[in-house]
Amino acid sequence: MITAFLIKYGEIGIKGNNRYIFEDALVRQIRHALYGIDGGFKVHKESGRIYATATESFDSEEVIAALQKVFGIVWICPVEEIEDKGFDDLSDHCIRFLKESYPDGTFSFKVQARRGRKNYPMDSMEINAELGGRILDAMPNTHVDVHHPQVLLQVEIRNKIYIYCKEIPGPGGMPVGTAGKAMLLLSGGIDSPVAGYMISKRGVQIEATYFHAPPYTSERAKQKVVDLANEVSAFAGPIRLHVVNFTEIQMAIYQKCPHDELTIIMRRYMMRIAEELAKKNNCLGLITGESIGQVASQTMPSLLCTNAVCTLPVYRPLIGMDKQEIINISEKIGTYDTSIEPYEDCCTIFVAKHPVTKPLLHVIERDEKKLDGIEEMVQKAVDTEIVISCGHEIPEE
Repeated sequence: MITAFLIKYGEIGIKGNNRYIFEDALVRQIRHALYGIDGGFKVHKESGRIYATATESFDSEEVIAALQKVFGIVWICPVEEIEDKGFDDLSDHCIRFLKESYPDGTFSFKVQARRGRKNYPMDSMEINAELGGRILDAMPNTHVDVHHPQVLLQVEIRNKIYIYCKEIPGPGGMPVGTAGKAMLLLSGGIDSPVAGYMISKRGVQIEATYFHAPPYTSERAKQKVVDLANEVSAFAGPIRLHVVNFTEIQMAIYQKCPHDELTIIMRRYMMRIAEELAKKNNCLGLITGESIGQVASQTMPSLLCTNAVCTLPVYRPLIGMDKQEIINISEKIGTYDTSIEPYEDCCTIFVAKHPVTKPLLHVIERDEKKLDGIEEMVQKAVDTEIVISCGHEIPEE
């Protein structure tokens, strides 16, 4: 009977003397993922392994689904956890475990033991041979195949003994919070939630900025972005969403700047504001969902003009992806259906009919000088932000 889950990680194992920092972060994220799920799980680490042990009944599929959203996990192994009561007891448990897992009793198998506790009276090879023989005697329709077994029975002997035969893929990556923090420019589209997911997978904690332009954008458009932040937080952990009123700035740009430059100039002011909020919140960079050439504001000359206003680095994890690749990820992480809801944000409403695709930086900077009082508007936008907490907080240890 499955009583626990053995968690295996990948990259963390090569972190040398700093490995414990990453292990501790992964333990916190696992606790966060399992918080509120039936099972009363206790999460602890032991000798390069992490275990989530249940204290009450649970739904295995629900637990696995939650763990598959934790960056840093490479494999999820449902295990039977037993006390060491001698080899005969271990054999009985292994045979019953296989019969419960594969009721038809017809399969090839291999036993793979790891003896993490060296005072165990048998070494790994002896355990493999003796346990394999007992399984053959108890289950005559099975046979051993050491090269391509249908079932790999794994036995790990540590302070307790763990028996398992399934390894379910996790998302990989690094635990969130181990690589600093960055500010995501989050819109209601398909791309930016995926960008947040991708950068979080590398261990970056994210906050997010959304530009709201009432009455041109509705409260439902804002709620759509809140929903997206909540969906991304299932992977990235709690997200603080900074809602910025962009109406005054947007109208000033619309009234005083050439319409073919609207998107670029608006984008530049969004980057300025997002960077100001990023610095206030100890972020080390900005994150956007831009992909080269996808729209007019994402051509190489356009990105050059956008970057010119930033002093923090701008991370663009989707920069080389095509649209279908981005859509595939959005469907996988569950943001696609929300992203395509028909509530437009401030960017889509003020798009020019014929936007410039090869803007010149000196021309853009010249036209921005027409915006009298823009610095006061920017400061007002920063000062009047509203912060919305998305996702549930990590429980205290």
